[in-house]
Amino acid sequence: MRRHLLQTLLATSWLAAHIAAAATDVPGIETRIAGVDGPLRDNVAAFLSLQRYANSPDLDQDRVDRLALRARQEAADALKPFGYYEPDIVVTVTPRNGGWKAVVAIVPGEPVLLTSAEVSIEGPGRDEPFLAEVLAAARLAVGKPVSHGDYDRVKGDLQRVAASHGYLDSTWRRSELLIDVANRSAEAYLVLHTGERYRFGATTIEQDFLEPAFVRRYLRYREGDWYDADLLLRTQFALDDSDYFSVVEVLPEERDRETRLVPVRINSQKNDRHRYKIGAGYATDTEWRLLLGWTNRQVNRRGHRLAAEATLSAIETTLDLSYTIPWKDPALEKLSFRLVGGEVENGDITTQGASFQPSLTQIQGRWQRVLFLNADYTTDTLPGTKSTFDSPVNEDRQFLVVPGISYALLPPGFVNLDAVGRGLFAELLGSASAFGSDSNFIRLLVRDERRFDLGGPWHMVLRGELGTSAVGDFEELPANYRFFAGGDRSVRGYGYEELSPTDEQGNRIGGRHKLVGSVEFEYDLPRNLVAAAFVDAGNAFDRFGDPLEYSVGIGVRYRLPFLLVGVDLAQSISETDRDPRLHMNFTPIL
Repeated sequence: MRRHLLQTLLATSWLAAHIAAAATDVPGIETRIAGVDGPLRDNVAAFLSLQRYANSPDLDQDRVDRLALRARQEAADALKPFGYYEPDIVVTVTPRNGGWKAVVAIVPGEPVLLTSAEVSIEGPGRDEPFLAEVLAAARLAVGKPVSHGDYDRVKGDLQRVAASHGYLDSTWRRSELLIDVANRSAEAYLVLHTGERYRFGATTIEQDFLEPAFVRRYLRYREGDWYDADLLLRTQFALDDSDYFSVVEVLPEERDRETRLVPVRINSQKNDRHRYKIGAGYATDTEWRLLLGWTNRQVNRRGHRLAAEATLSAIETTLDLSYTIPWKDPALEKLSFRLVGGEVENGDITTQGASFQPSLTQIQGRWQRVLFLNADYTTDTLPGTKSTFDSPVNEDRQFLVVPGISYALLPPGFVNLDAVGRGLFAELLGSASAFGSDSNFIRLLVRDERRFDLGGPWHMVLRGELGTSAVGDFEELPANYRFFAGGDRSVRGYGYEELSPTDEQGNRIGGRHKLVGSVEFEYDLPRNLVAAAFVDAGNAFDRFGDPLEYSVGIGVRYRLPFLLVGVDLAQSISETDRDPRLHMNFTPIL
């Protein structure tokens, strides 16, 4: 039966080779593997010298014959890790125009089955939960074809996890994979003796510009703790993210077998004290935008920072000064004091003012929490405002004390406190006359953005934003705390903050509430191009239940190492007589 199957494979392969030879004229070796597929075929292909030297410039008949002779043994070796020890393999090579056609015909035969498996741990660490997890996940399938890969994976996982948790002297009391080809059976034995567990010894930090006690607050371990390689990695991340160092290496040194301590050395290079930032971009919503920034990373040896950032655009002119103090755990906590002043357009209202903003930022697991207290002095002005000697008309000046809290869900592996990207974000704030404010209100904002891979080049992006406020007299709500919709990050069939309740003169004055959602499908194109199609819905309004506005559109994105270009063309389907809206965004990647 096996020989009949082998002959059939050979005949089929020979016919395919002659058809291919007649159809094309490509020098080199074209190799076809018949009789196996999936991982077996892939492993055979990886082993074959016929594949590796297929396009060698010095191929001749003698060399091809030698490669063919090696191919049978190479294919047999490639099948053994999957439990196939007695295959029938025939290799044929036929000349073709300018080259050769090689066919490796395989009948794998009956596999060797794993009949028993013993995986255990001895020594002081035998009851450790992290080793128990590895044992529970060990998959050596008894009754199935023996897999060398599974055996090696379980073996490697056990010793790696033991070593990473301080069992640095672990040894194998038994490590065997016994193959009985005649009986088509195999037995696996893995018995790990952990040895004694090590602890962290002294840590030496090579730096002289920060207080040593301050730098040690970044360590994710203490001297005398059980050794854990993951804590070294987390320390590396924390120091890298501190931005004080241009290079950081957290390295375990040679272990002391007598004391069972592992000293640690941290090598570092100082970052430049001053960092400068300049950027320019364009968006249909904001028109041209200029950004200038400066940061002093090291005001003193306690790691304090001073930063200034100026923003200039058609709708915003602001100056932002901040002073940041690393808090109790400097890798996860910081205390900031900001002074922000300038002029911003909100709908048809121009807001001028200044704000003093102390805040405490904390990382709690996957969440970033910010506790803040804003002291705002603002002036809201409507278009066409006229002033008298005593007081301006249509001008609202307010002093506000606004405490609040925000949460942002951080992506996996996130460490940078200053780089929270889009994702789940929620903010609750309010103002009350009891705190000395001129207004009483509560405001909640929740937004989320998720990206899903749909397979191949297709992706889906979902965006949503909900805003709501509770205020007795709406006129008391400052413009910068009201809600507007429309623009390239909102309902794209409309202009920037075009969707808004209006006053008797038709001025866009913002709403109490906001609801926006978007579904976007993206398709990856060559050369960093992405095509997109989307549907947006949303509005800003004074009452929930007011109608939403809808738009559809298409777009393209182009990403360069230093620039992100986006162009969207959107059409309102709520007001079909409106002209299509073009949104362009040229954003520098700083």
